[in-house]
Amino acid sequence: MEVEYLVVAGGGSGAGGAGGGGGAGGYRTATGFTVTSQDYTITVGAGGVGPSTNNVGADGGNSIFDSTTATGGGGGGNNGVTGRTGGSAGGGGGDSGGAGTATASPTQGNNGGAGKSASWYPGGGGGGADAVGQTPATGSSNGGNGGAGTASSISGSSVTRGGGGGAGLNNTGVGGTGGSGGGGNGGNGSNVGITSGAANTGGGGGGHGSNGGGVAAGSGGSGIVIIRYLTADFGTCTGGTITTDGSYTIHTFTSSGTWTAVAPSGATNTTNFFLMM
Repeated sequence: MEVEYLVVAGGGSGAGGAGGGGGAGGYRTATGFTVTSQDYTITVGAGGVGPSTNNVGADGGNSIFDSTTATGGGGGGNNGVTGRTGGSAGGGGGDSGGAGTATASPTQGNNGGAGKSASWYPGGGGGGADAVGQTPATGSSNGGNGGAGTASSISGSSVTRGGGGGAGLNNTGVGGTGGSGGGGNGGNGSNVGITSGAANTGGGGGGHGSNGGGVAAGSGGSGIVIIRYLTADFGTCTGGTITTDGSYTIHTFTSSGTWTAVAPSGATNTTNFFLMM
């Protein structure tokens, strides 16, 4: 039995204090994945929680389907600290925080941008599933934008997920824009404009603008697991939210659960299953 799948991890949060944007959760997909009649535990990673103080961002949680693990996005760096590693990496904080590096294997995302020490210390944008986070131009008074996510039609229509978070900066100016696919926006020195990554996209959270004030940096968006197969090749499978798209059945998990794979009546465990992106 063969399947195609999409597994997206939780996004990293933005950081506090001229904070870099959070990296998007790892993004993994494949076709022709062999399954058998059994229960499969599905894990959907949570997004990292944005700090309300001058701290680095929190990493997102891993999402898992069978042998496939998507690695949580890296939290953003702050005040000269490099963004954390992850499926996609967090952006570096203002005051010349280095670009974060996406270290997950196999490749699941992109690097974060680097922070700058001039013009209100703008942070670097978080890496996205499809593109690196932006490093602000020299002399820029705006935070770096998050990297773009990747589109998938596994659910029956095209949806972009895995956008990196936009970065904050320490004074006037505009926080970075979150990458397409659920990335949150960064804040300015008054912490205006901060948003979290969108739920079930693995988007990174937006970076905090300045220290303290009781305003949190943007949290990362939770992940998602989607399984799709040819309806005729299966019996009655259960788990997640079940929809159809033409000749395919789709199971969407927005929280952790169990997918029960069932072969059609009279078939053996070698009957094809199909899990789509």
